[in-house]
Order: sequence, then structure tokens, then C-alpha cells
Amino acid sequence: MKSIFKHSLLMLFILASLATATASSHREAPLIADDPLADNCDLYAFRSPDAPNTVTIIATYVPFQLPQGGPNYYSFGENIRYEIHVDNDATKPGDEIVYRFTFTQTNEDPTTFFNIRLGKQNLKTTYQLERSTDGGATFQVIVSAGIVPPPNIGPRSIESAAGLNTTYAALMANAVTTATSGEKVFCGTSDDPFFVDLGGVFDLGDLPRQNGNARDGVKCFNVSTIAIQVPISTLRKTGAPATPVTILDPDYVIGVWASASRQQIRTLSSLGYPSYSGPWVQVSRLGMPLTNEAVIPIGYKDYWNAITPYDELTDTSLDGFFYNPELALYMDDSQFGGAVPGFAPLRVQRNSLQSFDFGYGKDGLYGLKGNPALAGTALDDAVFGTLLLPGPGKARSVDLWPIFHTGVPNVVPYQLATGKGGNPLAAGKPFIHNFLPNGGDMLRLNMATPVTPRTDPAFSPLGIVNAAVLGLTDPAYNQNTGIQNIPNMDGFPNGRRLEDDVTRIELQAVAGVALAAIGLWYDDYTANGSSPVTQDLLDVLTYTTGVESNDAPFGSTFPYVAMPFSGTGDCGGAIYTSTNDNPGGSVIGLSQKAVLMKNYPNPFQGQTTFEFRVNRATEVTVRIFNVRGTYVATAFSGYLSEGEYTHNWNAANLPAGLYAANVYDGYGNLLQSGKMVKQ
Repeated sequence: MKSIFKHSLLMLFILASLATATASSHREAPLIADDPLADNCDLYAFRSPDAPNTVTIIATYVPFQLPQGGPNYYSFGENIRYEIHVDNDATKPGDEIVYRFTFTQTNEDPTTFFNIRLGKQNLKTTYQLERSTDGGATFQVIVSAGIVPPPNIGPRSIESAAGLNTTYAALMANAVTTATSGEKVFCGTSDDPFFVDLGGVFDLGDLPRQNGNARDGVKCFNVSTIAIQVPISTLRKTGAPATPVTILDPDYVIGVWASASRQQIRTLSSLGYPSYSGPWVQVSRLGMPLTNEAVIPIGYKDYWNAITPYDELTDTSLDGFFYNPELALYMDDSQFGGAVPGFAPLRVQRNSLQSFDFGYGKDGLYGLKGNPALAGTALDDAVFGTLLLPGPGKARSVDLWPIFHTGVPNVVPYQLATGKGGNPLAAGKPFIHNFLPNGGDMLRLNMATPVTPRTDPAFSPLGIVNAAVLGLTDPAYNQNTGIQNIPNMDGFPNGRRLEDDVTRIELQAVAGVALAAIGLWYDDYTANGSSPVTQDLLDVLTYTTGVESNDAPFGSTFPYVAMPFSGTGDCGGAIYTSTNDNPGGSVIGLSQKAVLMKNYPNPFQGQTTFEFRVNRATEVTVRIFNVRGTYVATAFSGYLSEGEYTHNWNAANLPAGLYAANVYDGYGNLLQSGKMVKQ
């Protein structure tokens, strides 16, 4: 293992050499805020639902793009190498396939301040795509002048004769190209397909929010998207059969990660044009979602992004954060669980089967080390035991560590409890195999696993968690231990589909749902009892963050992502409305004019009546705050269809004084505020 001192010297050298900084994902590492153009946001890899003989890989960059953010709109950066890496053979070190994208920008009309005018664009962006099939030793150009659509500025710029005289849908469609080697490619701006209540989760784990509605923290933002659809025949391991042997064929597993790199030296000039020189240095990377965001502590985030997944094989200094993740402290009432009420339904097993403690710093399954019962299982030292039971005090070495670092093998005990007869070490129902122990953090996908159609009633954004539930409870799957195509076996963490609710899945995983699935049930189940479907298990399975889907529908064909929001659309800034005074009461004008509300009488004593005029169906919540801004009551909360409504509110217990009635939509957005007086 490399020494921390040696790594510290390496980091000091890198930081001293770079004018930009190392980091990745949605601004989650301290230094990346200085270099958003090189910032990885998210990574997806899934079998294409409409072309199942291909895999679609989507890497997004440049987070939190305001649709109206002109005149210099967001785009990919020049002098950056954006790369998608694929590993398909654990017997060979490093990548097998690398796709490298570089972008060039041109001002077509330097005489105007507009981004688009009379058919010309500033900055017009094109890209070159190179592919390496020898791990990055050599590259061949497979797209030489790919088209990047302009930003979705607004209808005059895109649709009118004074602009481009087209539609944005047509611009996106025309930007899809086929590489000389057969891949389908798209590069351009799109809606950010990620969905999560960022504000809640970073407010000391207020997820779901205890006093307020959940909000999609990336709603209405765009990202810069690279999407590539690759034939499975291109991605599969050399020597693998043309047709999978089973739907969990180990020769069909790939590992995918994305990165961005810059040259080491940036030199500024009095002319305003910097120059770049020196070797290329990785400045961001991304594999599994939320790794650097919610697993790696802040003191290591920049370092995590400076190394590759393959460095994690020899440098184990980060492993401890997976053996004992910080989030688990807030899912344990003997630790800090009581301080994070949002996580109350999520509780880690401390006494599973009255034998095993997976609490922070505990031994997990290490007490079985050397036990003859482990023979032939993944926990056997002769199989993978040295990886999965490395030592005492590493509670989550058998579930969280492999999920993030190796993938999960179709080997006992990593099979569903179905058919095990209460013994987690017995053979059970196979439901996942994406084992590729060749590096660290990657998205691992078994390309042999069939696609679950998005229109299938059984399709679920809970991915493998849902597949496990079906495999344990559905009579169509729980009657035997044979391999079956259970819906959503193709979901996260077996790859990642756009629809997968990865935040919820990963929080459930930290709460021990994977352990429960293989028969290490929650503490409120008594070993050999009649049913492991206990309240603790139900609490974990029904847990919600409050944000469970994207704010825009995904497409049914490549590149699948939604069009970027327009700078002049509903996401291009708040719509201004004035507050109207009414002698009969205060009228609160709402953003986008979805609702108008007044209360009467105003001033009032024991009761006041709220009157709503709803112009389109929406959820409406009215919260009351005192003059100090302290929340005191919720006067109304409900979903209202278009029409007019009244609601009587008993305010007898409200002290006399001046109040604000704040009206919120279903996403928790404050639409506007009105004054109320209690006499």
C-alpha cells in the first residue's frame, strides 16, 4: 500500500502545477468550483431499450446550467479531454476501450453580441471523437467534425427567420451521427437527468424534509451531455461467446467510468488567449453515483478525483469509508440516528439473526472467518475471502465495499434468500452478476441481462432492489432457485438507467437492504421465525427522499435525454407578478399565475377562509410564519385541479399579531407571500 505521505507530496505537486483543480460531479469536491467545464456530473450505462444489441453510455458535464445564462452560454470546454473508459477483462490491467472527445469553438459572426443571429452562431462548437482499443496506447479518429447544437436560447433565436429557422428537436436529431466504427454519438446540451433534493440532503441529512416539501435541486438546470451507443459486440470481452451463455454471463460484464483531463500548465497572455502545455492530468472522474458526494469525506475528495479506479487496487487508503460509511452513523440509534429524523426508517442491522452486528466499526461477518461453513462461498479465502473479509472492524466489507469496488458475483452468499431455508450461506435465487475485480469505483454492467421495457407495468426506478423484492415475494419467481429474468435486474447498481432513483437505492443500501435480500434480516426478525417481512424491512423498502423522478420525461430513442430547457421558457427565471390589494382581503399572486389566493376576513379572529382560483392542476401548500420568520402552522395542503375552491381555517389558537401566508407549489417553491392580521 502506498503511503499517505507519498500521496500528500504527489497532491502538492499536482496542485502547484495546475491553474485549474481536481474534482468531479455536481460541485461536490472543494476545488472543482473553479473549473466547471471539466466537472463530471453523472454517468449512466444501460442496454438500450429500443436497440438491445447495444449499450448506451451517457456522461454529463458542466453542472447547474441556467437556461437563460447568456450571452456566453454554457458549453463543453476547449483544451479538455473528455473520456469514457471501458474495462471488460479482469485479467488485464487498465482499460480495454477508451473514447476521447475534444471540442473546438468558432465565432461565426464577431460583430454581434447575440449568440445566434441570421443563421450564424457564437460560439459554434464541433468535436472530434477518437477511439482506442488498446487501453489508450493509440487512438483512431472515428468522428472528425461532429455537430454540437447551440444552446436553446429561445424561439426567436432557434425558430424564427432572424435566427436558425428550425426547431430545437430538429437540431438535436441532426446532431446524432454514426461513427466510422459503428457507434451512434450525440454531444450537446440537455436537461440534467439527475434528480435529488440537494438542499435537503446537505442540510445535515434532512431527507425527506421534516418541515417542508422536498425540492428537486437540479430541476430546471441543463448539463452538457455526451451520449454514445455502442454495439455489445464491440464492448464484450475478447473471446466471449457471440451469444451469452446465461442472462448473467460473467464474460459480458463491463466496467465504465468517465473523466476529464487538462494539460498541466496554463499560461495567461496580455492578448487574453491563454496557452496550454505539458502532460495531460486527470482533473475529474466519475463511476458510481454519489461516491465522492456522500461517501468520501471532504478532506479526501480532491485526492479521490486525482486517481483512477485502477489506483484503488494498490492504494487502500479510501477503503475505510466504504467499510464504515459516515451515513451509517445516522442510521443507528446507538450512534447519531436520533439527530437525523429524516433517516428514521433506515436502520442498519445490529443483531441480524441474533448473531451479526453491521454497526459502525463492528465486525459484520468477520466472525465467520475460517469457518468451514464458508467453503466454496465468496467469503472463502480460496475464492474472494481475502477481498470480502479483510479484517475485524470493517462492518460493510461484504456489501457496500464490493458494490462500489468489484461488483457483485453470482456466488453464495450473493443470491436471494429465496430457497435458502433461513441459512444465508446456502444457495439461493440468482439475481445479479456484475463482478469485475479489476479496479475501484466504476459502473459495472452485465450486458447479458435482458432489458426491462420502460412501458412494462413492472418497471421500477428502484432497480435491483425491486428485482430482489420480486424474487423474494412474487410466486412467478420465488418458487425455485433457477436463473430467471426478473424485471429490473438491468437496473442500478447493475449499470444505471436514466430513470433509476440512485439516491434512494444507495441510502437503502447503506441501511442494509442488500444484506437483508440475501437473508441477513433486520433486528426485529427472530431467526427461524415465520416471516422476515418485518416493520424494519418495510420501513426501508418504503422509504422515500421525496424526489423520485426527473422533472422532464425521457425520450424513447437515442440519446434518450430530454431537450434542454429554453432560456425564455418556464425554467428561464421566475415570472414576475405583482401583489394585488383587495379591500376584502389580501390577494397573493402566484409565480406563473398557477393560483390566486385571498383570505377573508382580514383582519380575522377565530377563523379565516382561504379562497383559491387555480388556473392549472397543481399541489398547493399554505404555511403561516410570524414576523420573525418562524414557521407556526400549515393552513392548507392539497392537490387542486383547475377551478375555484374555499378552505376554512380554524385560527383560534393563533396569537394575535401580523403574519405572512407563504404559498408553495408541489416542488416546495415559494411562489409569493401575503400579509395576514390576527386580532
